[in-house]
Amino acid sequence: MMEKKSPFLDTLFLLRKEGTLTIFSDFKTLSEKEEKEAGDFFESEFEKERLDFLSNKIPFNKEAAIWAAKILYHSAQLYLIRKDTAKDLEKLIPQYQDEKDVSSILSADLSLRFLPQLLDALQIADSTDPLVKILENILQQFHYSGIGLDLNLENINWEEELKNKTYRKLYLERIVEKKAYSLAEIPYINQLLIAEFGMYKDIFWKELKINNTQENESRNSI
Repeated sequence: MMEKKSPFLDTLFLLRKEGTLTIFSDFKTLSEKEEKEAGDFFESEFEKERLDFLSNKIPFNKEAAIWAAKILYHSAQLYLIRKDTAKDLEKLIPQYQDEKDVSSILSADLSLRFLPQLLDALQIADSTDPLVKILENILQQFHYSGIGLDLNLENINWEEELKNKTYRKLYLERIVEKKAYSLAEIPYINQLLIAEFGMYKDIFWKELKINNTQENESRNSI
């Protein structure tokens, strides 16, 4: 178990264990030791969640997990502290610079899954806050963590995006969990969901409409 040693580590631990977000008002540069301990903590959390993956082929990406943890932590602080912070936004909330793959997506999700609630609170407080747009851009890039939000995902090639079987399974499960209609009605995703539901569709999601766009296009091309 990770001991309470710093506001950063306390926040991550309580959020993952109890679902509560504790906001500390003092901005401090995070030490290498804090980042290392956070990385070790998330690696253990990743291994626990791997049981849901039904796959041991996806490695943990420690850099992505630490980046996401810092994004969440600093965003929470910026929600509380707004004075003289605009100049530090790019430093505190940097974009992800490394390769984005299934490993980085699932590792970052350990923290980023909590970001939509914080984004909602920021939008209610001030929808023109520049932090809102920055966080929206991050969740558009890591949209698995933003399922349920109204994100601009029009340019995604879904067949390519969901080609990994494990990621596809997790993505579909979260769509159902969040009842994300805008995603579920995309023809390709709708087809996948209906295939997964089979004859039990009304038990899993009775309100979901079956999108026949692809079927109709196929018939018209014959």
